Amino acid sequence: MRTDQPVVELHSGAVPLAPTTRETAAIVGHFPPPRRAIGGSGLRVHPLGMSGKHFGSSVSPAVSVEILDAYASLGGNLVDTADSYADGESERIIGDWIGRRGLRDEFVVATKVGKSRAHPGLSAPAIAAAVDASLRRLATDRIDLLYLHLDDPEVPFEETLLAVDELIRAGKVRAFGMSDHTGHRLLEARVACGLLGVAPISALQNEYSLVRRDGYEGDLARITAQQGLAVMPRFPLAGGFLTGAYRSRADLPGSPDPGYLARLLGRRGRRVLGALDRVSAAHDAAVATIALAWLLTKPGVVAPVVSARSADELFDLMSGPDIRLTRHQLAELDRASD
Repeated sequence: MRTDQPVVELHSGAVPLAPTTRETAAIVGHFPPPRRAIGGSGLRVHPLGMSGKHFGSSVSPAVSVEILDAYASLGGNLVDTADSYADGESERIIGDWIGRRGLRDEFVVATKVGKSRAHPGLSAPAIAAAVDASLRRLATDRIDLLYLHLDDPEVPFEETLLAVDELIRAGKVRAFGMSDHTGHRLLEARVACGLLGVAPISALQNEYSLVRRDGYEGDLARITAQQGLAVMPRFPLAGGFLTGAYRSRADLPGSPDPGYLARLLGRRGRRVLGALDRVSAAHDAAVATIALAWLLTKPGVVAPVVSARSADELFDLMSGPDIRLTRHQLAELDRASD
């Protein structure tokens, strides 16, 4: 047994503790990959964004800070949240962290409006009030990337887009994107932007992963490519399924979303995990690392937004952009997930 690793005394003797994210990075070295452009917004980000979805709810404020510190130490600069996450607490945690660390000018802050209890929907008054509330919680004077968190068919796109444009002109928002919109509605919004002469859409955030491809690939991918939008996938690890931690129903108790994961445990899901196992073994990398590397090869994908429940998960996740998959490996993963 190596004696240069930290150890803990157990009944069976001394065993090495797993190194933390920072210790691993210090041992093997980590050089952040080049940053990528978000459409024509002028924003440039690390190829993996950090989601604040669980901050303040299933992830405590203290652990959230540890995750953000580890993310920043590995070169990350994009944090993604929403006014509805933990009823605004996620934004407060992120705003406090950025302010205490003095990183506001180094970080791209993305948030979403439309689903909060206080300001639901995408009417002009709701958007204006929601953005002002988010700015207060984030303790900042601008939101770098504002997403419309839902498709609100009860409000004309013209009203929504004019409201967003006014916020951009006022300097409260730098760029905006859509979330969970169909290809048809995305095209409709793009046409409306052109007719109104307002700020264009820069990004799209929809669910997209190795096991959830249908909602994006096809018409939505084609329209996104035509418009030159940055694709910022959410749930890139399918709620943890693509970490390899959930391989049978026996693994589901205690998982964050057992219903979602149970739907992935069929023949196709097992086939995908089998392919990931083979490719990860070839690269001596974690399953999650390979799943993210696959996603980053897809046209238009700029920065998948990942969730973490501890800082020590970060090294594997942030290694995704460093992996170079061969054509054979990409084809194997594509076939397994068809």
